[in-house]
Amino acid sequence: MKKIFILTGEPSGDKLATEVIKELSKSKISIEYLSVGGQHLNSIGIKSIYDQKDITYIAFTDILLNIFKIKRKINETVIKILDFNPDILFSVDSPDFTLRVSKIIKLKKPDIKTIHFIAPKVWAWREGRVKKMKNYLDHILLLFDFEKKYFDKEKLKNTFVGHPILDNTNHEKIEISELLKGKIISIFPGSRLSELKLHVPILIDFIKKMNNEKIKYNYIFHATENSKEHLSQIIKKNDLENVDVISNEKLKIATIKKSTFAIVKSGTVSLEVSKYGVPSIIIYKMNFLNFFIAKLFLKIKYANMINIINDKEVIPELLQKECNSDEIYKTVNYLLKKPELLNEQLKKVKKTIDKLSSTTSSSKEASNVLLSYLS
Repeated sequence: MKKIFILTGEPSGDKLATEVIKELSKSKISIEYLSVGGQHLNSIGIKSIYDQKDITYIAFTDILLNIFKIKRKINETVIKILDFNPDILFSVDSPDFTLRVSKIIKLKKPDIKTIHFIAPKVWAWREGRVKKMKNYLDHILLLFDFEKKYFDKEKLKNTFVGHPILDNTNHEKIEISELLKGKIISIFPGSRLSELKLHVPILIDFIKKMNNEKIKYNYIFHATENSKEHLSQIIKKNDLENVDVISNEKLKIATIKKSTFAIVKSGTVSLEVSKYGVPSIIIYKMNFLNFFIAKLFLKIKYANMINIINDKEVIPELLQKECNSDEIYKTVNYLLKKPELLNEQLKKVKKTIDKLSSTTSSSKEASNVLLSYLS
């Protein structure tokens, strides 16, 4: 029987890995799994060696503050992987954790194949990492086709699998509430508490400005199960009748599709909004220390992937100082009054999205690579 150890560092990686394994399970190969995973891998019967929450640290300051705990977990994980002795170590995202483990595993047991899904953003910062990565990774799976040149240059085996958020998915029709029957502006403030603390007060103030001007829209905040209660309490406190919070995944898709416009925190969700043909703006604010560190290292001009690929601001970005209620109010109002600008944005976005999608699905393409190392 073949063996695969799945190594993730946070819930998004757990979810991605699960979709790949579901595809892989369609093959006739008998495979035994073990993981560092979460609820998604657990839901398909894959045991985790410890609670994924123990290693979920986000942002520069979090990693620095928890460096010794992370190191202990790396050592513990290495011991468990070596004991399991898999054919493949399949690591997914969270490079500060997963790639450190892969590096040690390759040194101690070179015959274990190391495959990593979601290449670190070497095009944004620390391109030199690829030289080191080729010493301990056998294969790397790419979300974006333009990334290939960075890995081809160092002769690190790579495959463009496409972005999972752009996969074609069938969503069942669902009944929607009265609030979703008017004109909707979807709002994605982020899921982490640090993001919510900075973004939500600004967005509430923006909605109040719109309401004061009698500009009639319904506003839907998209939340996770963990952040829904926090957001609901803030909205209740501000007595906003044309605002609601949703966390249901099916309702989220129905809402995006019906939205006139979206205000989106910089990140993967902006691609999902673009996928469904909704015009948008990008917002993001972080604390001064993280922003200062990011400015030191990042070599990209834009935050949004559509803009990065096009090397111009296709989707307007309001970041840091510009991420305030006045600027959001002015920008949204201006764009809503200029349908020709919104149509131009959507045309450019669709052209870019088409280039980012794989011919089948990212999970199918990724599973094919894993399969090639098992046969």
